[in-house]
Amino acid sequence: MQERSVTQPPRHTAPPSHPSKREPGAIGELHFPDLSIRGFRGIADLHIPQLGRVTLLTGKNNTGKSSILEALRLHTQNAEPHVVYRILAVREEFARGVDGEVQSFDPDNLFQASALFHGFPRLSDDFEPIVISTSGRVGLTPMKLTMRVDWFTEVEDEAEDSGRSTKLVASEDAPSGEPADIPVLVVEMEERRRLYRLERYLGILRRSPSSDARVPCVLVSPYAGQSTVALGDLWDEIALTDHEKDVVDALRIVDSKISAVSIVGSDSSSRTRTRKAIVRSDNLPRPVGLRSFGDGMSRIFTIVLSLVNAKGGLLLIDEFENGLHHSVQLDVWRMIFRLAQSLDIQVFATTHSKDAVEAFQEAAAETPEEGVLVRLTRRGDAIIPTVVGEEDLGVAIRYDIEVRGRGR
Repeated sequence: MQERSVTQPPRHTAPPSHPSKREPGAIGELHFPDLSIRGFRGIADLHIPQLGRVTLLTGKNNTGKSSILEALRLHTQNAEPHVVYRILAVREEFARGVDGEVQSFDPDNLFQASALFHGFPRLSDDFEPIVISTSGRVGLTPMKLTMRVDWFTEVEDEAEDSGRSTKLVASEDAPSGEPADIPVLVVEMEERRRLYRLERYLGILRRSPSSDARVPCVLVSPYAGQSTVALGDLWDEIALTDHEKDVVDALRIVDSKISAVSIVGSDSSSRTRTRKAIVRSDNLPRPVGLRSFGDGMSRIFTIVLSLVNAKGGLLLIDEFENGLHHSVQLDVWRMIFRLAQSLDIQVFATTHSKDAVEAFQEAAAETPEEGVLVRLTRRGDAIIPTVVGEEDLGVAIRYDIEVRGRGR
């Protein structure tokens, strides 16, 4: 059995009146009060029993921090092909054939989703399915996503009245003598199931994003140069709304003279899309490019714009500290806690930075919302999560002690 070490937070455990204990479906409940992941990437079996309104994941390299964010993306987006494509593309995990022009059927080379399964299996291997689950919002049905590969056969669909149509049938339901020789990626969610033939899967990975999602989910990548075109789409969603003020207030963390911000350029209907973020500063004669204020300003702009677009859902921040000087991190965390509460957002962030942990702990102490730090350590193939409460974290920081798991 996998070892797990959990220290319950002494101050942030919710009393009965806390929003997370409201009636089923009420605003304030967490989409993910806990999280279990099996068979995903480097995670064989992981259970985190407590998550917060804002959860900070920390630990050394190769302890699964970014993989947890990817698992949350898959879960909230029902493992839609466009999400799978983006996850695989970022890590350059396409072997070949990414254009979808499949001329021959080579099962293992076409099993590009292999990179998502624990141990990078081949189709000929016996490997476990991916299972991502949570107990979900109080009183509601627990949410579970399963991804597995199975073998099917193709038979005529007798339900079709006109023309020849076929359907996929699982091996155990196939007519006698029909070989089950078609590998299929099976995605199951509560009462729904989707089948993707692997020899056709590459061709649909790049298709237009679907709106079929459990909850909104926005990712802030660890890269400072996140596309302004992509940010432009987020800006268009909140332009001329009260959230413009939230964005300006966040930018004033770096420069108190900032008075306005906008993104200009061609819209999404243009063949050539060029977008540019500009800001108005009281001490400058005209608007200037936001990037001229440095990486810190760009990073805060990306975080807050993503945050206000995640209303009612999840915000994922990979490597929170990138581009942020330690002197501004406390105010950034304060902004995140404030907007997460008012917009009913659950935030997950990763970090390697002690400064980021210190600032997180201080911001968490100032809010009634739950702030939870999860320290991940690897022991062989097992990843051990330790949920660290405010008092434990404060002691660790005060004496400059690294927060470690307490596995046996």
